Amino acid sequence: MEPSQSYHIYNHANGSENIFPEEENYRYFLGQYAKYLGDVLDTYAYCLMPNHFHFLVGVKATDLSGFQNLTGLIGHPSKNSAIKGFSDLFNSYTKAFNKRFERKGSLFQRAFSRKPILSEEQWQETFLYIHLNPIKHGFTDTIEDWKWSSWKAYNRPEQASLVDRSYYINFFDGMSHVRDMISVKRELILNKDFE
Repeated sequence: MEPSQSYHIYNHANGSENIFPEEENYRYFLGQYAKYLGDVLDTYAYCLMPNHFHFLVGVKATDLSGFQNLTGLIGHPSKNSAIKGFSDLFNSYTKAFNKRFERKGSLFQRAFSRKPILSEEQWQETFLYIHLNPIKHGFTDTIEDWKWSSWKAYNRPEQASLVDRSYYINFFDGMSHVRDMISVKRELILNKDFE
């Protein structure tokens, strides 16, 4: 993952079980995320669902790691603090999860997915997609009702959050613009016209 680049990050349970079966699992995962990645990434959006999660992040410019290009970073993931941070997050969470539920083995799919954001439109669409994902998967009918996403952080700016709530303004004309686009996309989802 390259410095000053935004990414859509997502991963899924390794199999059919849920990675967040209890409320405390969501809280613990976000705490571990902040611990391992808070100094490495700027977080713009996230959504945790029972069996998978999505993040929209930017790699902080200070994360140079001694490499000049993505090929070098992929060749040495332990030298890339963003990739290492995700590895540490998954390992830490899996160990705690396995202990709590008396299970063994991997919890997440081996390689997490990361798509670089290459345009303003893609950033905007990813931001909306992440917040609308609980509706897409039938967990709720409104994003306001889904507790484990960054949507609440954007609508309650007085509360502390791991989300950088100012960066979105580079892609939208304020929160009213975001809400209008969310409303349109929500209708498309409910009508099965949105992926």
